[in-house]
Amino acid sequence: MKNPKSILITGASSGIGEALANEYAASGIKLYISGQNKARLDHVKKTCESKGAIVYAELINVKDETAMKGWLNQCAPLDLVIANAGIGLSYSTDQDLAEHTKAIFDVNVHGVFNTVHPAISIMQPAGKGQIAIISSLAGYFGMSSAPIYSTSKVCVKAYGEALRGLYQPLGIEINVICPGFVRSRITEQNKFPMPLFMEGEKAARIIKQGLDKNKAHIAFPWQTKWSFALLIRLLPSWLLIKIFSKAPQK
Repeated sequence: MKNPKSILITGASSGIGEALANEYAASGIKLYISGQNKARLDHVKKTCESKGAIVYAELINVKDETAMKGWLNQCAPLDLVIANAGIGLSYSTDQDLAEHTKAIFDVNVHGVFNTVHPAISIMQPAGKGQIAIISSLAGYFGMSSAPIYSTSKVCVKAYGEALRGLYQPLGIEINVICPGFVRSRITEQNKFPMPLFMEGEKAARIIKQGLDKNKAHIAFPWQTKWSFALLIRLLPSWLLIKIFSKAPQK
């Protein structure tokens, strides 16, 4: 979908979502952005409006399936939907695993479903549209250092890959985005070195370029991407598990 004019972005009040809203904002563009912090969301709205975009901001929780379906239908027709909203919470074995898993999956997995499903319903009758799912390079393998977060990103990565082939014949482009360390409220919590750390503006440019070309995977920085890919291809699972278990805890 080149030159999308009607764009919806979840989790747009900070981080990659905010950077993407700013990247796409221009005269003739309609932006539908969501978040849960009114002050931050209003700031993004004003910034994007100053670039000439028409912006509609919605305080909404992606966990609310009914509200999300209603919002997307209200915003239709849509050219591009970016399922970006996500959280990253640290975990240790003295915490309740079930409670922690539910908290992350409700946003990172079900929040993606609650965005993607109504988007497909809107785009399928028109036979066109593009949906981008934000996963992570942490979604290439289940990591002991971030067990639930990485698993949630593995899930949405696989989901996007599967849906791409399924809906491509129907005119819907589906892309999976796997960033490395990008400035956001999630990475602000990290207390360990983050190799090849990237600012949100640069990440947004890379993502937009990849979406313009309808790339199946938009994974960056390339050095980290290929390091992960080589490790996973060349090493046995038992050794990968041992390596990732030594990584700093998120």
